[in-house]
Amino acid sequence: MTGHHHGGAGFSAGALKHGWHLPHLNFHWDVLERLLSFFKGNAVMTIALCAALATTAAVPVDSQYAGYFDLKTLSCLFCVLAVVCALKNVRFFYILAEQVVRCFKNARMSVLALVYITFIGSMLIANDMALLTFLPLGYFVLSTTGKEKYMAVTFILQNIAANLGGMLTPFGNPQNLYLYTKFNIPAGEFMSIMLAPFLLSVALITACCIVFVRPDPLQVEKRAVSLPVARTALYLALFALSIAIVFRGIPYWIGLVVIPLVLFFADRSALKMVDYPLLLTFVFFFIFAGNMARIDAVRFVLSSLLDKSTLLFSVISCQFISNVPSAILLSQFTGNYADLLVGVNIGGTGTLLASLASLITFSQYTRHNPGRAGYYIKLFSLFNFAFLFILTGFMLLLKLF
Repeated sequence: MTGHHHGGAGFSAGALKHGWHLPHLNFHWDVLERLLSFFKGNAVMTIALCAALATTAAVPVDSQYAGYFDLKTLSCLFCVLAVVCALKNVRFFYILAEQVVRCFKNARMSVLALVYITFIGSMLIANDMALLTFLPLGYFVLSTTGKEKYMAVTFILQNIAANLGGMLTPFGNPQNLYLYTKFNIPAGEFMSIMLAPFLLSVALITACCIVFVRPDPLQVEKRAVSLPVARTALYLALFALSIAIVFRGIPYWIGLVVIPLVLFFADRSALKMVDYPLLLTFVFFFIFAGNMARIDAVRFVLSSLLDKSTLLFSVISCQFISNVPSAILLSQFTGNYADLLVGVNIGGTGTLLASLASLITFSQYTRHNPGRAGYYIKLFSLFNFAFLFILTGFMLLLKLF
C-alpha cells in the first residue's frame, strides 16, 4: 500500500515540476478561443467596439458618456427581439408563411409570395429576423420542387425586400427605431416621409419577380404542423405590448419588466436567443457617435457635407459603414431627420456592407450553394445597385418638385 502511495506522491511532485497548471492554461486558451470566435462571428459589433475604443483616445471617458446611450431604443429593440424569438420557437412565422406559399401553383407566384412575406415580415419583426425566418422557407420551397435555378434571384429579392420593407414602420429597421426615438418623430409624419420610397420599392420588387421568374408549375408537399394555441396567443399578446411601447402608448420600462419576466417562465430559451451582439453594436456605436460629435474637425466636415445633401451623403455613408452606424453617427450632425431617414433606408441596398441583413443572406446562400459566392455577389450587386440608383434618383427628383 505504501509503495502505491509513494508513486502517487512522486507523480504529483513531477506534475508540480512540469507545470500542473496545464488544465488551467487550457481553460484560459478555451475562453480565448471562444472569445475570438465570438468576435469573428459578429464582425459589425467588433468593428463598432474598435471604433468606440479608437475615439476614446481623442475624447477620454468622462461624465458626458452617460448621455450617449439611448435607453429607450435599446429597451424597445430588446423587447421586440425577445418576443420574436419566442414566436420563432413555436414556428409561428414559418407555419404561417408555408400555408401562404402552398396556395400558389407556379414558381413566379410562389417567389412573389416568399418575397412579399419577407417584405411584410420585415415591417413587423425587423429585417434580419425576417430573413432568418423566411430564407429557409425559400430554400425549402425551391429545393423540394426542383427549382434551384431561381435560388439566387429569390434570395437577393428577399434580401432587398427585407431591407426596404421595414422602412415604413418605426420598428421595421433598427435604424428607424433609433431615429424615431431620437428625433421624437410623430408616427403619422414618420409614415408619410417613408410612403413614397416604400411604394416605389413595392413596385420595383414586384416587377423583378414577374420579369426574372417564369410561371413554371410547381407543387409544395403538405406537412402536418400545428401551433401550440395558448403559447402562441400569449406571445402575440407580448408582441402587441412591444409594438405599443414602440408607438409610445406604454412606457418602455413596463415592457422591460413584463416581457423578460413572462418569457423567463414561458420560454427561457427565447431570452438566450436574443441578438445581444446587435444590442452591443448599438451601445458601441453610441459611444463612437457621441465622441465623434465632440471632435470639432469631424463636426465641421460632417455638418458641411450633410448641409449640402443629407439624403445623398447618408446613402453614400451606408455603402461603407452600413445603415445602422450611419444613422447613429449622422444624427449627431443634422436636424434634417426626414432626409436622413430616407437615406439610411434606401442606402441599405447597394454593397454587401450596406446592411447587416445582406451579410446574413450571403452566408445563408453560400451555405446551401458552396462555390457559388462569386456568381451570387455579381448578381447581388447588379440588382442592389439598380435599386439604389433608381430609388435615390427618384427621391432627389421628388425634392425638386
